[in-house]
Amino acid sequence: MNSHEDRFSLAGKRALITGSSQGIGLAMARGLAEAGAGVVLNGRDEAKLKAAVESLRKAGLAAEGTKFDVTDEGQIKSAIAELQSGGKQIDILVNNAGIHRRGPLVDMSLADWQAVIDTNLTSAFLVARSVAPGMIARKSGKIVNVCSLMSDLARPTTGNYAAAKGGLRMLTRAMCAEWAKHNVQVNGLAPGYISTDMTQVLIKDPAFDSWIRGRTPAGRWGEVEDLVGACVFLCSRAANFVNGHLLFADGGLSAVI
Repeated sequence: MNSHEDRFSLAGKRALITGSSQGIGLAMARGLAEAGAGVVLNGRDEAKLKAAVESLRKAGLAAEGTKFDVTDEGQIKSAIAELQSGGKQIDILVNNAGIHRRGPLVDMSLADWQAVIDTNLTSAFLVARSVAPGMIARKSGKIVNVCSLMSDLARPTTGNYAAAKGGLRMLTRAMCAEWAKHNVQVNGLAPGYISTDMTQVLIKDPAFDSWIRGRTPAGRWGEVEDLVGACVFLCSRAANFVNGHLLFADGGLSAVI
């Protein structure tokens, strides 16, 4: 491996990716594993989690799974303690878990508001709070919070999601402010409109699909693979002096009016 490749290598690192039994999380986990990391997938559905782990193992990649709810503080503490037992460690954390409950703010139930805030924002605080002490003690660690185009922009019916993702951007900066001195790099990755199970309802709407393609300079929806390189970069030695940053992967949508 030459020095350029070594700069982006994750060999010998162990990465936990929340919400990674499918979609964006699984794609990023695969990318981190292909870069050399041993990956720990997370989800709440045991069958889907097991299938995702097996799909990576069949490709010759180092993968394991841990089932816990990212909104449950007790489950998180237990799972992280088990993952870090026996001298093992988590070198990289990708806070990816997220949901969407669309609706106008005036009609939105408190339950739909709270579910999105808990899953998309509070979970990143809870999981990072459990993982960060080990990184601080070792003076080494990478945390990537999966933010969104909605960390900066909003649309009708996305109030809860935009509030959560905007908060996650600022949480990323707060983590940087507190942990950078311990050689822990905390950054955000902000996908634009990506083709996933969660966005299929939008893709199948001809008017919205046409609007996105026309609004995005790249002229297309993103694919989950479009996020992999950015994630690997932020988790690698190449990003050792990148901290508190939000990296947009949106086909240029946020660059234009």
